[in-house]
Amino acid sequence: MEYREATADDVATIAGLHAESWRRHYRGAFLDSYLDGDVVGDRVAEWTGRLAQAGPDRYTVAGFLDDGTMAGFAHTFLDADPVWGAFLDNLHVRPDLKRQGVGARLMAETARAVLGRSPSSGLYLWVLEQNTAAQAFYQAQGGRQVERQLAGPFPGGGRAYSFRYAWSDLAKLAAPASRPKYG
Repeated sequence: MEYREATADDVATIAGLHAESWRRHYRGAFLDSYLDGDVVGDRVAEWTGRLAQAGPDRYTVAGFLDDGTMAGFAHTFLDADPVWGAFLDNLHVRPDLKRQGVGARLMAETARAVLGRSPSSGLYLWVLEQNTAAQAFYQAQGGRQVERQLAGPFPGGGRAYSFRYAWSDLAKLAAPASRPKYG
């Protein structure tokens, strides 16, 4: 597999994977009417803006199989919070490639990028309370659950409880060989 920073050429693929992941894992938090509607179009608009505005305050990494198809991606806003550091806003892996180390490698690539741009930064994310598989993955990656809050409204409406997971030692996270491949 190859991992590289995503570009505007990756918008459609990222948007499709993002929409598929939301449809699979966010029912009950996001409104069904939104998830059953043009969520792909909404994600294309979002990712077009995000990748057109690439800069030192954000980083999107994508993993690609040998045939060039995308396996997953992660998007991070650096220095997002004075206490918690960089915000990992998205991490999505194709369902057929989960538990093969793609997510762990995306986390490691993200940690390396954060360390390279802001060496003293931590990393955090929010995960829906209902997404227990993601919680288990983040715990396997060394994340600590540090907070619970009601999140939303989400795109299209809806609210749900979410957990903040945090990492203070990004050097450990940047070394995926030291952790299980779970994810």
